Amino acid sequence: MKLFNSLLLASAMMASAAMAQDDEDLKPVVDEAAKINESAAQSQEKINKITNQIDSKLQQFKTLNKEIEGLEVYNAQLRKQIENQKQEMSDLNDSIDEVSVIERQITPLMIRMIEGLEQFIELDVPFLPEERANRVADLKNLMDRADVAASEKFRRVMEAYQVEMEYGRTMEAYNGIHEIDGQERDVEFLRLGRTALIYQTRDASSQGVWNKQTRQWEELDSSYRTQITKGLRMAKKQLAPDMLMLPVAMTE
Repeated sequence: MKLFNSLLLASAMMASAAMAQDDEDLKPVVDEAAKINESAAQSQEKINKITNQIDSKLQQFKTLNKEIEGLEVYNAQLRKQIENQKQEMSDLNDSIDEVSVIERQITPLMIRMIEGLEQFIELDVPFLPEERANRVADLKNLMDRADVAASEKFRRVMEAYQVEMEYGRTMEAYNGIHEIDGQERDVEFLRLGRTALIYQTRDASSQGVWNKQTRQWEELDSSYRTQITKGLRMAKKQLAPDMLMLPVAMTE
């Protein structure tokens, strides 16, 4: 029995020694495997970093592509706007050229209009002679000014024509000086459009009417005194409009 136990112990010792020897033989392999695992882990970490970088770059690439697409659309729209602006500039230059031509043509026209207005006033019923003559003189002076645009000159000429047109459909009373029997008298003039121009002295002792056919003043008898006084008050808005019995020149 002792011999058997001794054999078991010897076998165990031999097995232990063999395992120890195996451990010594396997240790380099285990260490190498550990190094490989560590290297693999490091490689995986690098791969993960590279993958993340690739994902980031890809996202940036996609973002840039969208920005480029947006810029292309924007640039295309700008090109259209630029083309439209070029066309507008061309049209504007053409318009400027046309304005220059029109201005050269309209200046002689305005001069003729002023001359025509002056002649018309000279041949017209002689009411407000000083005011109307001054208006024509102002227009002539305006035409000589270089600091006034042609459009403003034309507006002023048309305005003068408009004033003359208004005279034909309005009733007016105004004060003035009139020569009667060689003496200057303070009188009131009554204008009924361009139909009649009548005067009456302040004391209503004398009155007269402009004869468009003879182009002279003619004295009126006292029978018209009341009607002329009434007409003057109507023109001054002191009486409501009413019928007037006044001499009117017959037109052919």
